[in-house]
Formats: sequence, structure tokens, C-alpha cells
Amino acid sequence: MTSAVIFGVSGLCMGILNAHQHFLLPALAPTFFWLGWIVGVTLLSPRMGIHGLAWGVVLGALMHLLIQLPGLRGRSARYYLGLGLKDPTVRRVGALMAPRLLGVGVVQLNFLVNTILASGMPEGSLSGITIAFAVMMMPQVIIAQATGIAVLPTFSAQVARNELGEMRASLANTLRGVLFLSLPASVGLIILRRPVVAMLFQRGAFDARSTELVAWALLWYAAGLVGHSLLEIVARAFYAMQDTRTPVVVGAGAMTLNVVFSVVFSILFARAGRAPHAGLALGNSLATAVECVILLLLLRTRVGGFDLGRLRRGLLATVGGAALMGLSLWGWLEAMSGASVWAAGFGGVAIGGGIFWLSSLLLGAPEARQLPALLLRRSA
Repeated sequence: MTSAVIFGVSGLCMGILNAHQHFLLPALAPTFFWLGWIVGVTLLSPRMGIHGLAWGVVLGALMHLLIQLPGLRGRSARYYLGLGLKDPTVRRVGALMAPRLLGVGVVQLNFLVNTILASGMPEGSLSGITIAFAVMMMPQVIIAQATGIAVLPTFSAQVARNELGEMRASLANTLRGVLFLSLPASVGLIILRRPVVAMLFQRGAFDARSTELVAWALLWYAAGLVGHSLLEIVARAFYAMQDTRTPVVVGAGAMTLNVVFSVVFSILFARAGRAPHAGLALGNSLATAVECVILLLLLRTRVGGFDLGRLRRGLLATVGGAALMGLSLWGWLEAMSGASVWAAGFGGVAIGGGIFWLSSLLLGAPEARQLPALLLRRSA
């Protein structure tokens, strides 16, 4: 209840900042929530049990709010208590919001089903999928949710001006950029999953077996990172066209598919002698991929096709760069066998990131050429 109230206030702050075209702090807010959640899991839970997890959520919600407060300085924002139901714009927002609320409920129901399934599996399965999903969501929040929040006003303005050509171009550039970041992140998490989990969590009661349980689930969750990331952009393209119903309907179908996949793959993993909780992660990744593809096909029809020239420009370079990065990380882990997880993890991130950027640059990815100037501008 406490976290819900804090999130309500934080959501108002986020809306105010987005209305003023300020996106950095709202984009960082979800990451700070996950940091608070991780503090609850790693530091509070061993001492306080389940209450530590609850306080971790409250801490994350508070950090979600506090990181945005500096952005309100000088905005002259005022909040007046009232529903504003006489305002036709407010009523329109309410009508659009109703399917979105249903969609959020579908997502939570999905989590509940996975929790019930994992609860009947061997000890540690529920914690394994919960922590693995949180680790996968960290790059997804930074890459996709931040981009989705920033690009929604642009999509909305282009739709309002009936500039579908400009929207197609913006959509193609955004999808290509998200893929440029999410694909290497997915490959990196898959290959470096053990040292990453060990660096983050392995201490105290969280032993090597716990690391293996989380890493096994993270392997299959990370395979779905690209789908989760692209879905953030595609859904917001529908929202910009004031269509909140289509993503919810497709999402409900994907939830059903997720349950079926989860049960089937859990059984298959168990019969193969592997921890069955990874079947829940694989089911989630496959269902998300199907959902993303269906929404992309529907969106292509709505906007009159995609700008395939923009999509192809750099797409193959990104895939090639990610493949070379994956091979280099595999060799790195082989060479670092027996070394500390910190050396393997941090070294792998540095080497993998460098090889991906250089190879994608040589292969002609536009984002690779733009990245140094963007980083210099951010640091200036």
C-alpha cells in the first residue's frame, strides 16, 4: 500500500516532466526502483526475511520518486485536487486508459501464474525466475523504456499532424536504434550470465547453487530481451495513434500462449534432467516474441508500411557485430577459466562492448558512427 501511494505521486511527477519535454530523470526512475528492489533482496531479506523484500519495494518506489524531484525545480507545476470530469480531454484520457489498465492487469495475472507454477517446482525455483527477470529488466528499462518514454511525444505529434511518412521514418530509426542496443545486451547477458549473477548476488546465503539457478533462468529470459525492448516502442506507436485496445487484445492472447509455453517447456526441461523453472523463462521469451511480431505486422498495416530502407541500413551490421561480440566473449570466458568473477565479468563487459562497437562501425551501422559524438555531448 505504501509503495502504491508513492508510485502515484511519482507518476504525477513523471507526467509533468514529460509534458515539459524532460525525459532523462523519468527514464532513470525505473532503474532506481530496481536498485531498491535489489537492495531488499541482497541486504534486507537475509536479515528481515519476507519483510525485507517488502521494504526493498518501498525503498525502490521512494527512489523512483526522489530521482525526479530535481527536474520539477522551476517548472511552476501545480496540482489541484479534483477529477476534472467536466473536461472532455480528461474524459478522453479516461476512455483510452481503460484498456491500458486491463493490459496491466493481464501482465500481473501472468506473473501470478508463473509464481504458482514456480512454487510447485524444486526449492529456489521461484527466487531464480524472480531475480533473473529483474536482472534482464535492468538493460530493458535503460534501453527500451527510456527510449519509449522519449519517443512517444514525437509519435503523437506526427500522428496529430497526419504526418505518417515522418512517423514511419521516426519509427524505423527508433526500432533500429533499440535493436542496436538490445541485441548485444541480450548476447552479453546470455554468455556472461554466471559472472554477472555472481557479482551482483553471490554472498552470504546466496551460494554457488543459487547463482546457477538464477543464471539458468537468465539464459532464457535474456533470449527475449530484444522482443521485450521492441515491444516497448511498438506499443507506444499504437498509443500515439490513440489505439490502446489493440496492444491489450494481442497481449491477452500472448498471456494465454505464455501459460501454455511455460507448462510445456517446464515439463520438457524436467524430462531432460534440467531445472524446470527455466521453462517459465523460455515460455515468457517466446510469447513476447510472438506478441511483438503480431503487433509489428498490425502496425505496418496501420502506418502504410515500414521504411525498410532505414531498417536495413545498419541492421545487418548490428547482427554481425553482435555475432562477433558473442564469439569474443566465449573465447574470453574460456581464457578466464578459474579467474575471479569480477575479472571475468567486468573484463567481458569492456571487451564485448568494444568489439561490438568496432565491428558494427566497420560493418556500417549508423548508430556506431553516432555513438562517440552522443557520449561526448552527454558528458559535456
